Amino acid sequence: MIRRYIFRILLYCCLSSLIYAGVALAVVYKYEKGLPSFERLEQVDPAQTTNIYSRDGVELKKFWVQRRDPVTFDRIPQAAVDALVSTEDQLFWRHWGVSLPDIFRVVLRNIWVTGSLKGHGASTITQQLARNIFLTQDQTWQRKIQEQLTAVLLERTYTKREIIEMYFNQMLFGNGAWGIQAAARRFFGKDVEGLTIDECALLVGLLKGPYYYSPIKYPKRAKDRRDGVVLRAMRRAGRISSAEYRSALQRPIILKQHGEETGEGPYFTEYIRQYLERTHGLEVLYDGASVYTTLDSRLQRAAEDILLKRLDEVQILVEKNWKKNPPDSTFWAGLKTREDSIAATTLQGALVALDPHSGHILAMVGGRNFETSKFNRAVQALRQPGSAFKPFVYIAALKRSFPPTLKLADTAVSIRMEDGTFWQPKNYDKRFLGWMTMREGLAGSRNVVTTQLVQKVKPRSVVRVAKDMGIKSRIGAYLSLGMGTSEVKLIELVSAYGVLPNRGIRVDPIAVLKVIDKDGNVLEENIQGQEHVALSEELAAVATSMLSSVVSMRAGENHATLTGTAYYGTRNQGFRRPAAGKTGTTQNFADTWFVGFTPQIVTGVWIGFDSKVSLGPRMSGATVALPVWAKFMKKAHETLPVEEFELPPTVPRIEVCRDTYQVASIYCPKKYYEVFMPGTEPKTPCPQHTTRGLQLMPTKAKKTPKREYQF
Repeated sequence: MIRRYIFRILLYCCLSSLIYAGVALAVVYKYEKGLPSFERLEQVDPAQTTNIYSRDGVELKKFWVQRRDPVTFDRIPQAAVDALVSTEDQLFWRHWGVSLPDIFRVVLRNIWVTGSLKGHGASTITQQLARNIFLTQDQTWQRKIQEQLTAVLLERTYTKREIIEMYFNQMLFGNGAWGIQAAARRFFGKDVEGLTIDECALLVGLLKGPYYYSPIKYPKRAKDRRDGVVLRAMRRAGRISSAEYRSALQRPIILKQHGEETGEGPYFTEYIRQYLERTHGLEVLYDGASVYTTLDSRLQRAAEDILLKRLDEVQILVEKNWKKNPPDSTFWAGLKTREDSIAATTLQGALVALDPHSGHILAMVGGRNFETSKFNRAVQALRQPGSAFKPFVYIAALKRSFPPTLKLADTAVSIRMEDGTFWQPKNYDKRFLGWMTMREGLAGSRNVVTTQLVQKVKPRSVVRVAKDMGIKSRIGAYLSLGMGTSEVKLIELVSAYGVLPNRGIRVDPIAVLKVIDKDGNVLEENIQGQEHVALSEELAAVATSMLSSVVSMRAGENHATLTGTAYYGTRNQGFRRPAAGKTGTTQNFADTWFVGFTPQIVTGVWIGFDSKVSLGPRMSGATVALPVWAKFMKKAHETLPVEEFELPPTVPRIEVCRDTYQVASIYCPKKYYEVFMPGTEPKTPCPQHTTRGLQLMPTKAKKTPKREYQF
């Protein structure tokens, strides 16, 4: 009898096993098309963040579609693991992907409460992971069966620790944070290792509804779920003690103060983002690439601090000017809203610093505040450069064999235009200083002298020089060209000036040194920008010498008759290195500039209003923009050795007479050294100061002593 019962039990078990196996095979056969392959299971590869780094190794910015910073299991706090298992899947460490006891429990509960098999619950951690990675969120029986089968496959492919690690790296915690590390940074401003028990409980509580339980939008809901669900589950499961439970309940939710996460150098990193999207596409930009840039984070911080402080100072001065001389009614009429008025009356600025030899962008500031205005004035804004355009005129003149000693009259002139009208250019100071050399005309930024040069060399020659040196914006070939009436971009102007310290070679500005994708493949690698021969080495050297007078020339020193427009501005800021550059101011004081360089760095600064309203009388480039340039360059050169501008051996350097500008003789009372383009140097001695021309002072005849002779 006993044998018969044992036989029947075994028979029933075998039949049940066959039936269950048949049902399982039928289910797998029916839904296998929706299941991931083992190959896909072994290559779970969540989207990652792309990291942007400075040249000195500082992380500047992250780009993401799903912001995710993967962490290993060892970095995840035990409290987070305990909170997850206690709340979502208490049998996680014992089941094989699907928890049958939980399924029966939830089915009975749903029937008892709702009278239906439909309802939520019973999904294990592995099932949730399977649904999140491979399946949809559709509430259907087919998806549920596929979810369970996929969970079983996951359990066969990965260890429990690996599943927990993937879960915490994969899930959405809300507010753009995918994964527990991104959530820790987003909500608490710390790495995952530093999370406390209550913070872990809060983050696990968000998983049920990242938006509904958001501690930013709904702090009470988030705290109620943390305390009433997660912490209570941890206490019941014995994962935390009663003392830890009570302590965690008492802790308020303290979130990191959050604005837009612009990172460091936001205008520069946005410039990088646009470049990556244009060059490599979205699949690289938003999927775990590492991008190494040319930016120097120390110079970037200095540039931002110095420029923003100066903008605040100048804003106060401008507002004082406006109280006396407010903008006309047409300006205010165009402003429809309060936001328009704020934008139009908020002073803006931009700064770009380059290495002239490699084209590396060392610093870039595109405006006062990236959060309120994404417009990058360093690379997007077209503005009139004013006198900062004059160097191209003088370089065109040097190219036409005009020597720096060429004398021009700084006097009232009337120029007949093509339409028959007459144009009378005026100087910034409304004065005329008489005859002066090209060097003095450039150093003193004399508009009349520059206009005469444009007449002599022709506007098209100036345009050609500017284009060769890197100006890509459209330039009108007009006589007013020397006053900077054609609009350009700051980065173009800075790059063009960089031709001079680089011995006539133009190097295209670059921002990216290397791009490495998530698999370690190098997609792009650069050492420097592309080179172009813009000027001869001799021409670059002579032009540099002339522009150095803008910074170093002072009236009365070395027989100079006027002072360079940047002399006092650089001295007042304590910047005394060998340097060259040019101030720039538009006619209505709407744009102020200074672009200058040393042998190591070329930097340009622009300050003005987006609305192009005037800053007020006397608000020139030397007054407004130059202090920013001088302070920044002083900071940038703190760790750099002092270098002089090198003069090629082919450039004649001759001592000339200050009166005749011919080769000085020993009799010339005033003389100085001047540089010339080869073949344009004076070859004859000064005809005025010679022995023949000397006027000797009459001397009194010496009295002959009386002598007595004896015969």
